[in-house]
Amino acid sequence: MTYQVIIPAAGQGKRMGAGKNKLLLELDGIPVLIHTLRVFEADDACAGIILAVHPQDESEIKALIEQYQLTKVCGFAPGGKERQDSIFNALKTVETDGIILVHDGARPFIQIEQIQLLTELAAKTGAAIIAVPAKDTMKKVKNGVVEATVDRSSLWAVQTPQAFRVSLLKEAYEKADKECFIGTDDASLVERLGQCVAIVEGDYDNIKLTTMEDLYFAEAILKKRKKEFK
Repeated sequence: MTYQVIIPAAGQGKRMGAGKNKLLLELDGIPVLIHTLRVFEADDACAGIILAVHPQDESEIKALIEQYQLTKVCGFAPGGKERQDSIFNALKTVETDGIILVHDGARPFIQIEQIQLLTELAAKTGAAIIAVPAKDTMKKVKNGVVEATVDRSSLWAVQTPQAFRVSLLKEAYEKADKECFIGTDDASLVERLGQCVAIVEGDYDNIKLTTMEDLYFAEAILKKRKKEFK
């Protein structure tokens, strides 16, 4: 099952405190964005990558793509004020139907096997996401006081990629745009259409690099994987 993937790469990573796009920070000597792009470059089922980038980063990102000889980046879209705006801009460039993935550029540890399961499920159901069961005890809190302990057996921590039929995701984004609705993820927009969203169990290593502390976890994951593949 082939697919295309949209990767929003326009965030300035204020919580990272790096003073520049966090995807251009290096992890094991290679920019985070390149680590992420390499996963899709290596997947035979990936038919193309569309990047949503900030104009000030576009030339640097294009140079990196050439430097690392990546061939599947087939389009660029302007990054918007919000992540949702960036993805909508990229989605407008997709002319064919089929399966489209949306994946955070700051999640470099997604694995091809998980992507394949996700795209196959999305082809059957129309919408599917990667998630992992919540491990911690969950509390409902109001005004700094615990109201209740939430049953975590039904709670999942959602990751990316998320996969959809192109026509479905476009409909969801157009509805959200018309109603000025900002969702917490792509699936939340699709859910507003009454569409069921299926889940593929993912991997706890598929972290999103948001703060400087996350880079330490990322280095540990890289070391672990190097040992596994020796």
